[in-house]
Amino acid sequence: MKGKAMMVALAVLLMLPALAGAVTEKDFEVKTTQNLIDLCTVSPKDPLYNQAVNFCHGFLVGAYQYYVAAAAGPDGVKLVCFPEAPPTRNEAIGKFIEWAKAHPQFMGEKPVETEFRFLIETWPCK
Repeated sequence: MKGKAMMVALAVLLMLPALAGAVTEKDFEVKTTQNLIDLCTVSPKDPLYNQAVNFCHGFLVGAYQYYVAAAAGPDGVKLVCFPEAPPTRNEAIGKFIEWAKAHPQFMGEKPVETEFRFLIETWPCK
């Protein structure tokens, strides 16, 4: 009996890293920056990997495209100005993930607010 309990405990310990990085259905509600980062950094082994990564990219690009449309209007205000050679989508998303992880104080905030904190800080208009 002792050996069986030890095997179960060992199996649980070995599964913890996989469980810790697993995406949940709650993450797809994207109520916090942490939810979005969970989706963006999901393990390729996660059963929801494709959905999570595509959701991450769609969320970030969609929010940015909305900003571009709003800023283009007659009263639009430009807050983000990319350099002449702008980053690729994947580069910008990678930089956002790194920035968000380095600023854990924003993990509980709305993800669109955190995205624009990052964009304005990284590529401000002069």
